[in-house]
Order: sequence, then C-alpha cells, then structure tokens
Amino acid sequence: MNRLQHETSPYLLQHAHNPVDWYAWRPEAFERARAEQKPILVSIGYSTCHWCHVMERESFENEDIASFMNEHFINIKVDREERPDVDAIYMEACQILSGSGGWPLNCFLTPEGKPFYAGTYFPPRPAFNRPSWLQVLQHLAGIWETKREVAYEQAEKLLAHISRNDDIFVQTLATPSASNGAVPPAFQFSDLENIYYQMRERFDRVEGGFGGAPKFPSTMAIQYLLNYHYFTGHPEALEHAQLSLDKMIHGGIYDQVGGGFARYATDREWLVPHFEKMLYDNALLISVLAEAFKLTSKALYQETIEETLDYVAREMTSPEGGFYAAQDADSEGVEGKFYVWEKEEIDSLLKDESPLFCAFYGVTEDGNWEEKNILWRPSSFEEFAEANGLGVEALKKRLKSGREKLFAARSKRVWPGLDNKILLSWNALMVSGYVAAFVALGHEEYRSAAIRNVDFLLKNYTNEPLGSLRHSTAQRDAFLEDYAYFIAALTDLYQITFDVKYLQIAEKYTAYVLSYFHDPATGLFFFTDSNQSDIILRKKDLYDNATPSGNSTMAHNLQRLGILLAHSEWRTKASAMLQTMHDAVTRYPLSFERWAAATMNEVYPMHEIAVVGDNAQEKALNIQRVFLPNKVIAASATLDDTLPLLAGKMGNTESLIYVCRDFACQRPVSDMSEFRQMVRP
Repeated sequence: MNRLQHETSPYLLQHAHNPVDWYAWRPEAFERARAEQKPILVSIGYSTCHWCHVMERESFENEDIASFMNEHFINIKVDREERPDVDAIYMEACQILSGSGGWPLNCFLTPEGKPFYAGTYFPPRPAFNRPSWLQVLQHLAGIWETKREVAYEQAEKLLAHISRNDDIFVQTLATPSASNGAVPPAFQFSDLENIYYQMRERFDRVEGGFGGAPKFPSTMAIQYLLNYHYFTGHPEALEHAQLSLDKMIHGGIYDQVGGGFARYATDREWLVPHFEKMLYDNALLISVLAEAFKLTSKALYQETIEETLDYVAREMTSPEGGFYAAQDADSEGVEGKFYVWEKEEIDSLLKDESPLFCAFYGVTEDGNWEEKNILWRPSSFEEFAEANGLGVEALKKRLKSGREKLFAARSKRVWPGLDNKILLSWNALMVSGYVAAFVALGHEEYRSAAIRNVDFLLKNYTNEPLGSLRHSTAQRDAFLEDYAYFIAALTDLYQITFDVKYLQIAEKYTAYVLSYFHDPATGLFFFTDSNQSDIILRKKDLYDNATPSGNSTMAHNLQRLGILLAHSEWRTKASAMLQTMHDAVTRYPLSFERWAAATMNEVYPMHEIAVVGDNAQEKALNIQRVFLPNKVIAASATLDDTLPLLAGKMGNTESLIYVCRDFACQRPVSDMSEFRQMVRP
C-alpha cells in the first residue's frame, strides 16, 4: 500500500496498491522534490477512464517500472475531476508540446512544479509509433542527470507560453473587427444569425448532432437552436434540434435497458458509446430535453426524462441526497461488458416475446459491435407499430416488460465501477436538471430531489466562517465552475420554490466570486480563487466544452440576478463580458455555446415577470411551463418588498402578472392568454 490509501477519491484509491510510491497533490511531495532535487512526475486521470486503467495494469503495477519511477522521480497521482485546475495547466503543456491531449496525462515537472515534458498513454513496449513508458522514463531521467539546464530552459519557455495564452486569447478576441478600427455595435440580430449559420455548417443532416465521429451531445448548441427557433420561427433550427435529440435517444449512447446517457458515441450514428456515464452529461441532457418537451409536447422526451431521472435516483444518488460523479465503462476489465447482449441470452430470457423485442432493438445473431449487441432503436415506436400492425401503447407495454426482464438479468452481472465522489459543480448541474424536469413535467419528487441536494450541499460544502465553498469533501477550495453552477442552481430553485433564501445565498456567492475570482483587466474570471496557493499560475476557463465554462455561466448569472436583485452593475458586467467575447462567439459558436445563449439575452432582453396574489406560486409555475427562454420570475401571495422585482406590486384573489422588459412595464393582467400575448416574440 502507498500513500494513496489515505485519500477519498476512487481514482486515487484505485492506485493505492501500486508498487509506485505515489503522493497525492500535497505540499510534502514538492518539499521532498526540492530537498532531493528530483523531477516530479504528475500522472492525471479519472476513475472511469479506460486508457488510465490500461496504463495502470501495464506499467504502474509492474515492479521493475515502479522501482525505476521511485528511484528517479517524485510521483504524484491527480484525479482530474477533483483538481481540474491542476489538469488544465498541465494539459495545456501537453497540447503545446505534442499538438494533442487526453487522459491518462503524464507530465514531468521541475521541483518547483514547472512542466518540461508531457504526453498521454505510453505502452509497456514500443508500439503504435510510441516509445515504451520505461524508455520515456529513462530518457527524461538521463536528461535530468546530465542536461538539467535543458529541462529548466524548456520549463521556463513552456510556462511563459501558458501564462501568456489567456491574455493573448482575450486581446485577439477583443480586437475590433470593423475594417476602419471602430468597435461595431455589440449585440445585433445579425450576430444571432451568424451564430446560427455557423452552427448550421456543421449539421449532420442524416444522424443529427454536429460533424462526424466521435459524436458528443452538444446540449448547449441544441438549446441555442430551440431558442433561435422560438424567436425567429426558423423551422430548420427546431428540426435539427429534434433530429439530434431523437437520434441520441434511439441510439446506443442511450441505455435502452436502464436509462441514462453514456458520455459520447464513437461513431457517427450514435450506436457505439464510450460506455462510461457521467453525471454532468445526464444533467445537461435532462435540462435540454425538458425545454424541448415544453416546446413540442413530444412523448419521447417525457419518457426519456423520466427514465433517466429514475436511473439517477437509483444508481447515482447517495443516501444523503448527493449525486455521484460517474460510472465506469469497464466491468471485469472489459469495456462495455455490462451493457451488451448476445441474442441467445435475450431469447432465453424473453421466450415468445424475443422476436418482437429483438426486431425493435436491432438485435441479431451476429451482433452489431464486436459480435455482441448494443440495444438501439432503428425505428420509432410509431413507425414500428404501424409497420407491424400494432397499437403504440400496446407495443410500449410489451417492450417495457422485456426491458424489465433484461434489467433484472443484467443486475446479476458484475457492475461497472462507481466513482462515488460528490462534486459541487456537477451536483449543481443536476439540481438545474431536476428543476427543469419539474417545471416541464410537474412531478413533485423532482422538486424534492433538487431541494434535498441543495440542502446537502449547503450543509457539507461550505467553509465557515469564510463564506467560501468546497469543490469536494477532499478539495477545500472550490473553483469558478463550482460557484457559477451553484449560483445558477440556487437561482433556478428559487423560481420553483419562491423561497427568497435561495436568492440571498446566490447573492452572497456572487459577491464572493466578484471579490476573489474577477480579473478587472479583462472583466472575466479566473478559474481559481485568489487565495489558492498550491498551483503555479491562474488560468481563465472560457470555452464551453462538455460542460459550460464558468465564465459563460457567470454571464448568465449576472444577467438574471442583476434583474431579480436589482443589481444593475451586475448586468453591466455581464454585457461587458459578452462584448469581450463577441468575435469568438460569432465566429466559433460550437466552442462557445452558452456564451451564444447569453448573447441572445442581450438581443432579446429578458422578460421580468412578477406574480402576486393568492395563487401566485401556482400561476408562476404554469407560466414557466410555457416555453419562454428569456425570462426571470418571482412570486408572492402578498405584497413583498424583500425582493426588488416584487416591491410595490399588489395582487388579489386572482393573482396579477406583471411584465417588464427593456426598461418598460406593461399593465398587469390575470389571464394566462393575455400574458402569452404580452410575451410573444
């Protein structure tokens, strides 16, 4: 056993039995490196990473390789999900040096923590046009012993490059694009058109989504398409959003037996997933499916929301109400083994029902992936029922019975590993997902789950009396994304509970972010708190990747809370952030998807909705079941001056709806049809 036995991260604990003398990312590792003047190896991964497992089996469990590592290096293991700040710095080093990145990430540092070499997976013997891991170790140990100045020179150049990148990026983006040097108007409808047509260039019009394989869900881009359709009536935007969601739900990326989505598909058709399931993907997909359901009333979206949240409640929720981080792709050391089927097994389980089930879910004797079957839906329920002379509801009932039998049989298999870390950021995304699902479907258990999780986070993830947040139980310092997603979740939760305490807490943490994360030189936010001292530099998180960036989410937060709490200076800060990012968002919207949505809120200013009267909360929830992407809403049964949006507004037995927008207010109404006319685009 090595030092990792004392950690809580499942990924670090996976390596606790390695013969490598691993440290966690702690001061004692750097103190020893400086004392012994040894280079540091930082090896970064996460518990559901397939190639991380492979490299561990091949190299880190090898006694001879471990002995060499222990003799020549100080070895540190990092869970990238617990320390995304550490991962971001050294991943950028890897990308600069090699032109690509990924996990496992292996980065070699000076004792001061400055990187001088980095790569990803290395095999135990030379293969795949890569040297062996031992060859890499021997080469770098030799350089350290005989040409140490070369390593230091490389480290200084690399660190300078990394530290300049954020500033160069922002300066380039902020350069006026007009030929005469004048700054163009910041937000125009033409910007939204440009964003849409840039996205449209990447439409896969056959299989949905954007581009070819591998295929990621791109939930924030789909949300933009829904919003763009709402404001413009453009049919193609809605068509592609629905095509993308339908193809994912019908594909192997969706667990047809147990619910929930895998991280991404390795093929264009969404058939073959990378089988790991991440909490954040499911949270973001729930949110966009809920919005799509509000717009289309499509039963497929309701069923998928319900099945996915059943999965989250069953397999991804702790007894205390926290949400676990991920489930592994592997079981028994084999990727996807838990999820795939042989036709013979299904025949045995379903007997006479097997032909129908196999026809619907594309199951064949030969299989569709490595001689096994990934369940998928070649046809919709409606198409299959019509082709086979069946009623849709009768078909669904028979298929559900079959899925339940397969689920029971699958549950007896060896389960994939569970990463039971509870991360503030990802939990907050799932809270927003539950809120969206409650608004769309009205299931009370969804509101209860959101409230329970936020109560859990407030109890366990706050650093008192500092007024700061924790990223996880092991990582004391929260990151920008933790604050940003949590502020968003609190704002969402207020709008289904109308308990003002959630807005007050959101206000408190927004003020904290502005004090400790804000960069006055750019108007943007650093990824790390100014009090954090165990990394070599502070970076900015600007891209919307698999998860939204902390910066784009803060722009949304400042827009919404600026209205709800009457902080006009927050709205000004959000607008300034979007002006800085304007050129990047309009040129490369698929890298800045949530930024694009925030830009839409500037072109179509938010509706400021207050509902006051005896049935105010019920009416406010009914209002939110209408698809209206640019709004904030507050509600109270009585005159309430504690919240600026409600101040001075009177109600009666039949609640009044007050609507203001773009610094102008309309007369209050009580009738929902009148309200809908007031907010039509």
